Amino acid sequence: MTRDSPPGLLVLHAVRILGFADTPMVAQRYGLDAAQTEELLRDYEACGWAGHAAFAGTAGWSLTEPGRAENERLLAAELARVGGAGEVRDVYREFLPLNALLLRACTDWQLRPTPGDRLAVNDHRDPVWDAGVLHELAGISRALTPLADRLGSVLTRLRGYDTRFTAALTRARGGESAWVDRTDVDSCHRVWFQLHEDLIATLGLDRHTQP
Repeated sequence: MTRDSPPGLLVLHAVRILGFADTPMVAQRYGLDAAQTEELLRDYEACGWAGHAAFAGTAGWSLTEPGRAENERLLAAELARVGGAGEVRDVYREFLPLNALLLRACTDWQLRPTPGDRLAVNDHRDPVWDAGVLHELAGISRALTPLADRLGSVLTRLRGYDTRFTAALTRARGGESAWVDRTDVDSCHRVWFQLHEDLIATLGLDRHTQP
């Protein structure tokens, strides 16, 4: 039984995962043809599943509420087809404790409490503090690898989160601090956020529901 997802599902799901993205970004997410992606997005716009907007010099696609519902319907049918619901749900249960660690690490990257200000911004001038955060992220990265392997055995589209996280962490450890938590690069936080969104969409949950 094939573990690959059809282009129509991937385009709709890429918009869900990315939140707001232009056509090239949507196509790039799963390595799809740009012309086919554009055609599918226009079809989804006609169906009322996706909308295109421009503001502040940027333009892109996002899902409507009916689009999110259709996305989840397709994902549920796909998961039933491959018989992977139990495995993805088990991975999600193991993901949640790591999620708490990741959120704490990102907070520690952004804030470094001082005696007079527990919410003091981290100016990254304390190498020991930053090294501690990067050490925590390295542990999360190691724990993510077997989970990503299990997800990839269920569906091809779930592959790659561990390698993207590791790549971002490597850049952060090399001195590029933006690769920990910035949202405009494929940072550790951005990769993790997309993985979380992918898991809850695939399982038909929300971020506040236990599996």
